[in-house]
Order: sequence, then C-alpha cells, then structure tokens
Amino acid sequence: MTERGAPERVFILDQSIKVLYQSILVLALFFEFAGHNLPGGGFVGGLMAGAAVSLRYVTGGAEAVRATFRAPSHIILGVGLLLSSVTAFVPVLLGGAVLEHSAIERTLPIFGKVKVVSALPFDAGVFLVVVGLVLMAFAAFGDDRTPDDDDDVSPSAQGNEGQSGAERSEVSDR
Repeated sequence: MTERGAPERVFILDQSIKVLYQSILVLALFFEFAGHNLPGGGFVGGLMAGAAVSLRYVTGGAEAVRATFRAPSHIILGVGLLLSSVTAFVPVLLGGAVLEHSAIERTLPIFGKVKVVSALPFDAGVFLVVVGLVLMAFAAFGDDRTPDDDDDVSPSAQGNEGQSGAERSEVSDR
C-alpha cells in the first residue's frame, strides 16, 4: 500500500488506459462533429469524454482528473451553457425561431465538399456542459483526500498556525 491507504498502481492497467483514453477522446470528438448529420452530437460526445475521464480517475484518482483540465469544472460547465444559450437565441435576434439552424456547404482543397451546420456550436456547448458535470461529480464525490489531510502545512509547521511567515521560517530553520 502507498501512503494515505491508496492501492498500488497496476502497470498493465495504467498502460492500457493511456491508449484507451486517447482513443475514447477521438471517438468523442467524432460524435461531436458528426452528430448534426448522424446519431450522436454534443450529449453523446460529452458522455464519451466523461467515460475517458472516468478511466483517468481509475488510474490516478481525483488528482489525475484535476491535472487533466486546467479550467475548473464550474467554468467548463458555464462556458458550455453560455455557448448553447447564445446559439439557441441568436436566430431570434435575426428574426427566426429559437434553435433554428442553417447550413453552409463549401468545397475545400483537401477535404472536398464540407457541410458546416450552425448546430455545431450548440452541440459544442452541450458537450462542455456534460464534461463539466462529470468533472463536478468527480470533484464532489470522487475526492480521495480526507478532511484531515492538509498538504499546505508541513509537519514541522503544524503547531505554528498563529505565527507569521517569517516566524515560521525561523522555527523551521532550527
């Protein structure tokens, strides 16, 4: 057992999840971009990304999940909600109905004919909302730290809470 009672890491599981994590994220992006024409979209893509994050949690715990994303989960969720809301109401400002979408087709040199649908930003917002919710669930329920754990205070400085930083450094230098 390692410190804090966490189980030892399994090499095969760690290596397998490194490959699976990247593959599942690519599949999630495929569902995100193909969803407006095929089954899938932001919700299914977000669920797949959430599954990848879950695998990350299995190998490294809540700390690995926190290290994966630089932005906090509530920011990811908020940006997704804002993006979806704006995409839903922009057609109203242009005289259309809520969630009315349009499509543009272009021919690109390497890709050929590409169809871009205005539902894509809405799906991207839904994707971010789902990923943000998964991250919030891991932050709320998946934390493997106990309330007594205090990583910021070293054992030699624990009895010196009422002292200033200079006084603490004098005590730790002794």
